Amino acid sequence: MADAIEKETQTPAPFRRSREDHWLVRGGLTLATLAIIGLLIVVPVVNVFSQAFSKGLATYWHSLTGDADTRHAILLTVTVAPVAVALNLVFGVAAAWCIARFQFRGRTLLITLIDLPFSVSPVVAGLVFVLLFGAQGYFGPWLREHGYQVIFATPALVLATAFVTFPFVARELIPVLEAIGPDEELAARSLGASGWQMFWKITLPNIKWGVLYGVILCNARAMGEFGAIYVVSGRITGQTDTVPLRVEKLFQDYNTPASFALASLLTLLALVTLFVKVGIERHARPRPAKKE
Repeated sequence: MADAIEKETQTPAPFRRSREDHWLVRGGLTLATLAIIGLLIVVPVVNVFSQAFSKGLATYWHSLTGDADTRHAILLTVTVAPVAVALNLVFGVAAAWCIARFQFRGRTLLITLIDLPFSVSPVVAGLVFVLLFGAQGYFGPWLREHGYQVIFATPALVLATAFVTFPFVARELIPVLEAIGPDEELAARSLGASGWQMFWKITLPNIKWGVLYGVILCNARAMGEFGAIYVVSGRITGQTDTVPLRVEKLFQDYNTPASFALASLLTLLALVTLFVKVGIERHARPRPAKKE
């Protein structure tokens, strides 16, 4: 009986043969994939570093540290990005838990709004913030009367960066929470655990890899943002220039070594993000049970 069931579940030989492509097809697809990756990814990355170090290590280091405006751009970027990531971390965890654990009216609309930055151009998003918080915007007169400046200042950079990185943490955590299910949380509540105890001791340990994964992607996107920042910053040298804007200005000024030196920092960030992402995926992947 067991042999008969096993034969029925086995894939028929003609079907197996039909799924085995000729070695020319497999080799051709592999070569085409490697060629596309090399042309679109490897060659540009190598070119960035070759241009950055074209005049030697001393010139490279001086391009990064010798210019006060470049130093300010780096400092501003490492200030704005963590703030935007922290805001999205708090919102992403709360939104993901709410969506995964409850069924309520407007749930689909909330998911759609979370995905909105993926479909809206960053330039359009920046323009929206200008129309809201600019001098002639809806809140501009009130902000001016009370001595607050949003547009062409650091708050606008944080708002624009937070908007374009809005979906990353929430979208990473929603499927994780849905896969885990609410059983452990319900058990903790039935045993008298408070909401914070349940979150810190049950929910957070179960989603820690998803949280870290989302934060890494969010941070990489935040540091490389250009479109929305370009609109809301005013591109004031030494005040509102982030690293991507500074790279563009140096390149427009025909300062190629300095622009590529600064661009190499963003490239290094992308490479570090890639390796960390791979490491997290390995740790988060469920390991097969050991046979006794």
